[in-house]
Amino acid sequence: MNAIPALLDHLVLVTPDLSATVADFARRTGVAPAPGGVHVGLGTRNYLVSLGGMSYLEIIGPDPEQSAPDAPRPFALDGLAVPRTVTWAISPPDLDAAIAAARAQGYDPGPAQSMSRRRPDGTLLEWRLTDGDDAHPSGLVPFLIDWSATVHPTASDLPTTPLLSLSATAPEPDEIRLLLSALGTDLDLTTGPVGITFTVDTLLGPVTFD
Repeated sequence: MNAIPALLDHLVLVTPDLSATVADFARRTGVAPAPGGVHVGLGTRNYLVSLGGMSYLEIIGPDPEQSAPDAPRPFALDGLAVPRTVTWAISPPDLDAAIAAARAQGYDPGPAQSMSRRRPDGTLLEWRLTDGDDAHPSGLVPFLIDWSATVHPTASDLPTTPLLSLSATAPEPDEIRLLLSALGTDLDLTTGPVGITFTVDTLLGPVTFD
């Protein structure tokens, strides 16, 4: 099993207190996450850290400068009491073909939908991803993303903490493995309560988050 899954685009670390979690990441790693941007209408904003290559960590939480959205914030953020890595994303070469291939193997990752956010420098980023409402409820099966012609987040000189490993636990790992295979990726899985753990390399030594 590879320490880093095939096609990995990014990890999603969700927090009820964005500034506190960003400060904690900086304290533990010696690397300060960079402001990502605002998700207008969703009530969230994010900070980013490169994990090396074309992969990155997204730290996402409530945006204090936005009013509360009409619908629940993404990633079940409103019910979260502590920071947690809740899911991950892969970027296949052809999003629509990957969705069709997964459906042919018995797993429907959901339809692709368009999203966007504006970086602090004003650059508009636009992408397509599979609908999270149709994803496996554990979060262990990644959603799919296609950045198309837009600039990938890792192309913006992000601070870097190279990813050393990504792993997860699940009550029935074999069920998750079948779905991962349908998406053309894999994940180091063992038996246990649902959870995702990743370790990054830093000047302070390896640091693990869950």
